Amino acid sequence: MIIAELVGWTGALGLLFAYALLSEGKVAASSRIYVVLNLAGAGGLALNGAAHAAWPSVALNLVWLAIGARAVQLHRRQAAASSHPD
Repeated sequence: MIIAELVGWTGALGLLFAYALLSEGKVAASSRIYVVLNLAGAGGLALNGAAHAAWPSVALNLVWLAIGARAVQLHRRQAAASSHPD
């Protein structure tokens, strides 16, 4: 259970750090670091929630993960489009 706690706390800190960076204007919402911190944070909190059978938290963080995964897809498409002009 201690691993689930460490993963959960790490996830929470990742999300808070991402939000702090965004709020301070140090990163853009589309930046890789912001997206990665959000994905890792949501994943950590989802795993922790599952370990504690906190299903509303699991559901929220799985949706958060899906949104982050979609952001990664969009970022990759934009990068590919800008590197291959028509």
